[in-house]
Amino acid sequence: MSAFQIKEVPEEYDVVIVGSGAGGGMSAKVLTEAGAKVLMLEAGPHFDSAKGDMFKWNYSSPRRGAGTKERAFGEFDAAFGGWELEGEPYTRTKGTEFDWFRSRMLGGRTNHWGRISLRFGPNDFKRKSIDGLGDDWPISYDDIKPYYDKVDDLVGVFGSKEGIYNEPDGNFLPAPKPRGYELLVKKACDEIKIPVIPSRLSILTQPHNGRAACHYCSQCNRGCSTHSNFSSPSVLIGPALATGNLTILHGAMAREVTTDKEGKATGVSYVNKEDGLDYHVKGKIVILAASACESGRLMMNSKSTVHENGLSNSSGVLGRYITDSTGASRSAIIPALLDGIPHNEDGVGGMHVYTPWWLDNKKLDFARGYHIEIWGGRHMPGYGYMWGIEGANKHLKSPDGTTRPSGGGYGAQLKQDARTLYGATVGFSGRGECIARYDNYCEIDPNVVDQWGIPVLRFNYTWSDHEIKQVKHMQDTFEEILTNMGGIFTGAKPGPESNYGIAAPGRIIHEVGATRMGNDPKSSVVNAYCQAHEAKNVFVCDGGPFVSQADKNPTWTILALSWRTCDYIIDQMKQQNL
Repeated sequence: MSAFQIKEVPEEYDVVIVGSGAGGGMSAKVLTEAGAKVLMLEAGPHFDSAKGDMFKWNYSSPRRGAGTKERAFGEFDAAFGGWELEGEPYTRTKGTEFDWFRSRMLGGRTNHWGRISLRFGPNDFKRKSIDGLGDDWPISYDDIKPYYDKVDDLVGVFGSKEGIYNEPDGNFLPAPKPRGYELLVKKACDEIKIPVIPSRLSILTQPHNGRAACHYCSQCNRGCSTHSNFSSPSVLIGPALATGNLTILHGAMAREVTTDKEGKATGVSYVNKEDGLDYHVKGKIVILAASACESGRLMMNSKSTVHENGLSNSSGVLGRYITDSTGASRSAIIPALLDGIPHNEDGVGGMHVYTPWWLDNKKLDFARGYHIEIWGGRHMPGYGYMWGIEGANKHLKSPDGTTRPSGGGYGAQLKQDARTLYGATVGFSGRGECIARYDNYCEIDPNVVDQWGIPVLRFNYTWSDHEIKQVKHMQDTFEEILTNMGGIFTGAKPGPESNYGIAAPGRIIHEVGATRMGNDPKSSVVNAYCQAHEAKNVFVCDGGPFVSQADKNPTWTILALSWRTCDYIIDQMKQQNL
């Protein structure tokens, strides 16, 4: 594109940030409070969860709350986006199933995530030293622990002190009490020596830093009207705006990072989605926080005479080593919960207890581990309740004690079935670590562009035997627990023909990698401070720099790493090294 077609924004900013989620929001808060003038480019619209759909009933909608293409997790879900966005395709190589979730809005995916806020443990930063697979991080738990502590104190996270070495304790708010079905799960797990401990979620159980405590409406995925759970707009971007040092451009689809003849960044070019024109904004420092793969895409599309293979990619590692959490689920009807007494068990919008990884991989046939997320109870019914009651009530007995014929039923008996079954299902979802491999990657598709003419990503991804065997172990564990609870299974146990029900990569929405950190520029994209090896004024503050996944959700580590990176930026700016 020739220069005269690009409109130049006259002001030069100290920092230009691409993305407004966990990493972008944290970067904006830390840097603006330090006095930097910051411009944030956000591809989507403004969003304030206080004005969301938190209190709408599913039955008030003709779709009864069912998901749409734009809101995959429910009609009232707080995420504007999904795995397929109109005008924004991506492609896959043969044999790849990777599904890429994008959320185009202020705060990105932090508006609807599960708020499961787990620290990586000491072992998670040195897995190669333990099992010989993948690579160690260039930093340790001790390097990031002070920032985990600061994130805990700023955001607020409930939990309990357990003293488990690789499940580090934090600075916790009081945890909510387990619900009835969660107590049944704990009882069954205690009998077979599987731990169940209070969850660690970034939802306030008491007032914290000017934000109100959760009122237990259990609709966190819709965005919180009282800002009682963590999202980037309510906890990070709001305070950044209050400094007067943050400017946000909405509807700004980043195209590339521009560089000078020495290879340093000069700013970011973007498409204004409203008028379709290209603009360029100047920045002394550029922070990419658009999500792991989107930041990787930006860097791959940022080619120049200095960066012929993409920004900071002379190693050819850019886009490589992407991972997503493994995932599988199983559920059953629990007889002890049938005909439950009506009661309020809403609680927070998520689990009150969970199971951290508890086994020694040296005694297993796969590497790495997983945690178990527990779900069930008397949630607000909506579209697809019980996955169709005909799939559940056939397991009940008729009034005369005989086996119920297959079918949904009608009239008074159907109403009674609904009352009997309401809240009687318990389920488990495993979330495990995938080993980072060079041959799992994203790259620029040479033949496909999006609606703005920006080249799109092409994914190449497969699960290894380690992940398949790990998920088999998940399914065996789920069955053991549910059987111990007397569970009535409503579907067959997934077997080898479906790789034991493992979710397609990308479906758990924990993708990291693509711009991995390391000390050696020949095998990494950024250094231990998330600074590009070959463009010292470019930093990546999302999940891209992760060297490995861990079996923990990545958001807490993104927040901590971003804070650490911004402290480094402030220090380097004071020394005039940037």
